[in-house]
Amino acid sequence: MVSEQTAAQVLVASNRGPVSYTLSKDGSLDARRGGGGLVSGLSAIGSEADALWVCAALGDGDREAVRRGVGEPGVLMLDIDPAVHSDAYNGIANSVLWFVHHMLYQTPLEPVFDAEFRRQWASYETYNQAFADALAAQAAEGAAVLVQDYHLALVPGMLRERRPDLRIGHFSHTPWAPVDYFRMLPDDIAEQLLRGLLGADRTCFLTRRWADAFTACCAEVLGADSLAGTRIGVHGLGADADFLRERAHRPDVAERMATLREQVGPGRKTIVRVDRTELSKNIVRGLLAYRQLLMARPEWRERVVHVAFAYPSRQDLAVYRDYTAEVQRLADEINSAYGTATWTPVVLHVKDDFARSLAAYRLADVALVNPIRDGMNLVAKEIPVVSDEGCVLVLSREAGAYEELGEDAVVVNPYDVMATADALHEALTMPDDERSRHTKRLAAAATALPPQQWFLDQLQALRQG
Repeated sequence: MVSEQTAAQVLVASNRGPVSYTLSKDGSLDARRGGGGLVSGLSAIGSEADALWVCAALGDGDREAVRRGVGEPGVLMLDIDPAVHSDAYNGIANSVLWFVHHMLYQTPLEPVFDAEFRRQWASYETYNQAFADALAAQAAEGAAVLVQDYHLALVPGMLRERRPDLRIGHFSHTPWAPVDYFRMLPDDIAEQLLRGLLGADRTCFLTRRWADAFTACCAEVLGADSLAGTRIGVHGLGADADFLRERAHRPDVAERMATLREQVGPGRKTIVRVDRTELSKNIVRGLLAYRQLLMARPEWRERVVHVAFAYPSRQDLAVYRDYTAEVQRLADEINSAYGTATWTPVVLHVKDDFARSLAAYRLADVALVNPIRDGMNLVAKEIPVVSDEGCVLVLSREAGAYEELGEDAVVVNPYDVMATADALHEALTMPDDERSRHTKRLAAAATALPPQQWFLDQLQALRQG
């Protein structure tokens, strides 16, 4: 048992922490704080006395910081063997669990659960054990531990074995697969994952749909009584309105707005999307729908620009590199087919730039959010909050945000390119007063549970049992 002098009363565990380190050529370490809704929400841990955030060292800079004893108060970074982390993170979390929950497999060819999968699964177990050991060592008697996401699905069960006195919660930021798809996993692995999560006192999800899918999997794989010791929670992470509105009006955003206006051209409408080149985000079909709009409705040529920010994601995996290349190829093809000397139909940027994203948010007439499947999708919530003139949200019914925003969005089947093109036309032609009404309601719904309140609600529920 850990000494009460160093014990934490509230602990968060996640693969990525709130800070990362870069090793400079001169040997110095530069710290950079992370951004986004999750970091903002989990940073509410800082309002708690005796709090600790446990995360992994993700790169050479992080590992060097651990070795030198460099760090921030309240953050414990684990230096796990890089090969183990790669197997657990790339081999299992991102190439198996992500694919299952987002239903991304091309099933005639994949998945193949062979000896290599079993080797990588052993690393995933080792990775989760490292977190469970660290949390067990650092937690005070009866402390509250909030474990985050599919990277650490085994931690609750492992931690329960080590420290039955703790209050343990787990939050899934992804969708949860329906029973038939989840059962693609080997039977013992499916059971291990479910029992890992059921080691928590509360297992929580972004929407009721994902929570119901989880309970259905438990009933099918483990039996109807398997949920007896675990409460199921739903907490829909919202946008941080105060931060977004303040950040969106800083000088660097104004500079990027001027550049974007020049690229778009005067008097033209904008269809904005901001995504990582993640397979589930459906960027390619979004571009195909835009091309169909220009093809079927020539009146929009020269009058609209698709501002598409597709920031490379997981480029250490070949399938993601190929997808990013296809996004670029298709954008070039549309520009070649329809562009003129004074009009570029697709303005594509692939280098991550948060200020530029906020500039696009402010300029958006239409926001295109059409994922194949998404746990929530904060972009759908952020754009209506920031948009200067109000925007129309074209939203996939497979995004978790659909549960909260669907009534005020133009809803699409993400696979239907023709219908998505029609939805873009409907959005572009929506009367100003109607667009304004929808934007106000979208912004209100999007900010109903801001990140820090989202975290504190979970913590309170966990403590209350």
